[in-house]
Amino acid sequence: QVKLVDSGGGLVQPGGSLTLSCAASGVPMDSYAIGWFRQAPGKEREPVSCVSLPNGRTTYADSVKGRFTISVDKGNSMAYLQMNNLGPEDTAVYYCVSDFGCSVYAHEFDFWGQGTQVTVSS
Repeated sequence: QVKLVDSGGGLVQPGGSLTLSCAASGVPMDSYAIGWFRQAPGKEREPVSCVSLPNGRTTYADSVKGRFTISVDKGNSMAYLQMNNLGPEDTAVYYCVSDFGCSVYAHEFDFWGQGTQVTVSS
């Protein structure tokens, strides 16, 4: 049974950094994908990043390329999203997701974490 628990959000000043964590119990770490979506107030959920666990291939939204890094610790069934140079536009609830493969479509992920709030403000 897959269960995702995401954590690590908080309040950070513009230009700061945060690392989100996702405890991915029950996720087949050699065959699935793990990613992150986010949802800002009044906006649709949008893909942020994803990693295909069989081959380690990563994808990033254009808005976070060069600033965010996704990583996994297969042995401990953990995934991380390192976020640097954060700006107010990154303020959102961030969700860890998992399913058979990476996708930019939220409906293609059956498994979701509960969400963790990231607020970027001075």
